[in-house]
Amino acid sequence: MLDIEVIEDPAAAEASLDPIRTRILRELAEPGSATQLAAKVGLPRQKVNYHLKALERHGLVELVEERRKGNVTERVLQATAASYLISPVALASVAPDPHRFSDRFSAFWLLALAGRMVQEVGKLIAGAAAARQKLATFAIDGEITFRTAADRAAFAEELGVAVTRLVDKYHDGGSSSATPGGTSAGGGRKHRLVVALHPVLKTPIKPLSAKEQDND
Repeated sequence: MLDIEVIEDPAAAEASLDPIRTRILRELAEPGSATQLAAKVGLPRQKVNYHLKALERHGLVELVEERRKGNVTERVLQATAASYLISPVALASVAPDPHRFSDRFSAFWLLALAGRMVQEVGKLIAGAAAARQKLATFAIDGEITFRTAADRAAFAEELGVAVTRLVDKYHDGGSSSATPGGTSAGGGRKHRLVVALHPVLKTPIKPLSAKEQDND
């Protein structure tokens, strides 16, 4: 089972978005049969089987084993991944194109870059899994609080300068003659670099219940 599977097929994406099938996928993080699932999701076994066949047809669940119980063969299935992410490829005709515009201060460009990252890394994960190889990636995630908008702008400027300096230091200038597979004439491998900065989502304030208000 993969940690995350990126869905590219539009039909598979549609199948995964059905609320009942989403629940089934979540329950099938551990192997289970239609009978077991029926008790968990509160649906008839025949109805669960219908959804399981659709998910299996689109490669979102897979057969783990078959158990013989009297005259009935019980199929035990499991989700192919613990989590799923729908790639922009599933909406190829309307997917955002980072090459249409380039503005490092644009939230829309940031979204386009993020969409491209999902698409490319999804393909890389699938390729590495098929080749039974590890995929070398690196990511940094953190939070920073700026006192003022001017501090944020200054940070972004210094970050850009620092990243440019590192790129100039380590970039293989001969990579301009890279092959379509991303390997340069000198044997180096091209890598994608994306640095993102955006505000953290505000946590919704939960209203106090009547009981909590009375205790104040």
